[in-house]
Amino acid sequence: MTKLKLRPVAIDTYKENVAYLHRGCTFYRSEGFQALSKIEIHKEEDGQPVIAVLNIVDDAGITAPGELGISEQVFAQLNLPPGTSVTVKHATPPASLDAVHDKISGEALDYEQYLKIAQDIVENRYSKIEIAAFLVGCAETGFERDEVLHLTRAMVETGDRLEWGETLVADKHCIGGIPGNRTTMLIVPIVAAHGMLMPKTSSRAITSPAGTADTMEVLANVDLLPDTLHAIVQRERGCLAWGGTARLAPVDDILIAVERPLSMDSPGQMVASILSKKVAAGSTRLLIDIPLGPTAKVRSHQGALRLRKLFEYVGDRIGLELEVVITDGSQPIGRGIGPVLETRDVMQVLERKPGAPMDLREKALQLAGRIIEFDADVRGGAGYHIARDILDSGRALAKMEAIIEAQGKKPNPPSLGRLHHVITAPGTGTVTAIDNLQMASIARLAGAPLDKGAGVDLHKKTGEHVEAGEPLYTIYAAFPADYEFALDAARQNSGYTLREAHE
Repeated sequence: MTKLKLRPVAIDTYKENVAYLHRGCTFYRSEGFQALSKIEIHKEEDGQPVIAVLNIVDDAGITAPGELGISEQVFAQLNLPPGTSVTVKHATPPASLDAVHDKISGEALDYEQYLKIAQDIVENRYSKIEIAAFLVGCAETGFERDEVLHLTRAMVETGDRLEWGETLVADKHCIGGIPGNRTTMLIVPIVAAHGMLMPKTSSRAITSPAGTADTMEVLANVDLLPDTLHAIVQRERGCLAWGGTARLAPVDDILIAVERPLSMDSPGQMVASILSKKVAAGSTRLLIDIPLGPTAKVRSHQGALRLRKLFEYVGDRIGLELEVVITDGSQPIGRGIGPVLETRDVMQVLERKPGAPMDLREKALQLAGRIIEFDADVRGGAGYHIARDILDSGRALAKMEAIIEAQGKKPNPPSLGRLHHVITAPGTGTVTAIDNLQMASIARLAGAPLDKGAGVDLHKKTGEHVEAGEPLYTIYAAFPADYEFALDAARQNSGYTLREAHE
């Protein structure tokens, strides 16, 4: 049996196992390997192999003949010293690919089929191309509601689950699509200060300029190991962490890694993603926020009701009590779009600054009030006033500061991008609409969320008067290429609609 020596290659392949073989390697020629074929890497003859997608290189500086280059992710899984000899074989195609082909053809899949797909994805038996085919097949042919339930259960089953030892574990999730909608970072300290348990584990942004984890990371460490997470939550009654390190529904993280560059977020996939993460995180009571608006993810009241029924159907069958609220998604919430700018808005609300965005404050109080009413000792309708008192008294700020310290405060938080440009009003009038999709696109082109200081700072919201030449918003970026991309997009379509004064 041919042996190859391991050689770590310092490449982050982002949720995909990748190996590298030199074209001049006799093993490559004799075994008939091809680029993008899958291989099994065996530490021992009868041990569990690590599956990887093969790339062929011509530079011996990367991988020489007789060596097997491995990406950072594979190196971590093998946990072997460089130079260790391993056996390499052709990988057997995952049997669950037959179910993927059935899905692409429009057939409904059962629980066992989704479970096998989820298991194979977690075990790295799928390449990103095959995962993309699965996602596109699901998006194009759609899900029956029982399929969403099956996928949700399969995603929970193939990961770990957190247990908190309490009957009421609160959580909140927004389906996204509204830039600047950073209410969670206000709700968690309010609810935790009330005394309810709210361990918030969030994903990073998929198609938006910032997610809760991306934004909280400006202030504190969000990559928390399960034991650390438990200790923080038991002490502070809440946290704002990234869910990836806890291996909660890990299939979801792998799917998101493919969804992000494709800008995909189909309704059935979204429901399964959200609810699987919540069940895995140990939540028992959940508030779902569905923003509704002409440029939101959900654009009709009928569509919002359909989505609410799907959430309720799946939630009821996986033992998760949930409440769905339909909120105003007609424009961005707050003024900042992008991690640093959204963090500024959150802290202004917590610190009760005079210029704090009132729409962000009000929405956070409304949602926090609904969650506080999950508490059996709180009568219906009283939650909002309790939430407002907690915020106005400074208790929410104190709780947020305690959570930040517990998670690990960032000693040198990122700052706004050094490149900036003001987009001005073409005429005098009133702002009648702001396009959520365009504003999110401009912020992403500027570099958000990977560049935390990039984004868009809004100076005008709908209903406000603006004079010709007056600033509508400022674009921030760190790199010239991103800066030019964002400026070009804004010049083609500012995202703002004005009703001019003479109309």
